[in-house]
Amino acid sequence: MCYANSELHYRRMLLICRPVEGPNRMQAWQRTIYLRDLLRELIVRDFKVRYQRSLLGIGWSWLKPLAQLVVFLFLFGTVLPLDIPYYASFLFAGVLAWSWFGNAAAAAATSITANPELVRRPGFPVRLLPVLVVMNEAIHFVLALPILLAVVAWEVGAPAATLAVLPLVMIVQFVFTLSIAYGVAAAHVRFRDTQDAVGIILMVAFYLTPVFYEPTKLHAGYALINRFNPMAVVINAYRDVLIARQWPDFAGLFAVLLLSGLLMAVCMWFFNRQSAGFVEEL
Repeated sequence: MCYANSELHYRRMLLICRPVEGPNRMQAWQRTIYLRDLLRELIVRDFKVRYQRSLLGIGWSWLKPLAQLVVFLFLFGTVLPLDIPYYASFLFAGVLAWSWFGNAAAAAATSITANPELVRRPGFPVRLLPVLVVMNEAIHFVLALPILLAVVAWEVGAPAATLAVLPLVMIVQFVFTLSIAYGVAAAHVRFRDTQDAVGIILMVAFYLTPVFYEPTKLHAGYALINRFNPMAVVINAYRDVLIARQWPDFAGLFAVLLLSGLLMAVCMWFFNRQSAGFVEEL
């Protein structure tokens, strides 16, 4: 399904994607605004397509993580109890954070190949497509966040001052997820089995990440793995802020942000190098 369904929209897209000539800062600022508007339009388009003829619509953003929560609560709260305090909040925080990352990484694989009409349009900024995927999942995370806050308030109590740094944790996760998305998106255009490989990697990473268990109770070797697991650092930061009511490990978050910056540089270089051949590959 194309972004532009009329000649007017198509001309607007060409205006948005027109390159900036010269060092004029006003032109650069205008292009930034145009790219922001284009991204917003693409997000709206994707939401309309995803929930077209859907009875629950945006309600699926709440139902899916809630279903996972119920399953894990039954399994590890009743059948195989892990004796973790405030387990519903503990689990829900991990499930939501992982859902954002895992869904975005999986969807990033087809972010280019699933939009050939856009990629083939002259001047279209293809680099927006991985951003679109990560932003869509971030919106689903934000939509489900009030439910998480309600669960935390019910189990733990009223929010604490540490809630103020929640946006910081979200920014770190966004940058890390986007860096992975660029690499996966570019690789899948050339190697179409990337999507299957990413699915397997995410499945293994899910169980290596403390989504439903407490990392401090692991064997020393597994606990060491989680110290170098970026998503483990991010998930633990969410739990520190929301449940433990303490400041997160800022050094760990900074390390993840630094790693994300390095990954972003490498993956963007790879993406830009591959993007010249996207049209031919599609």
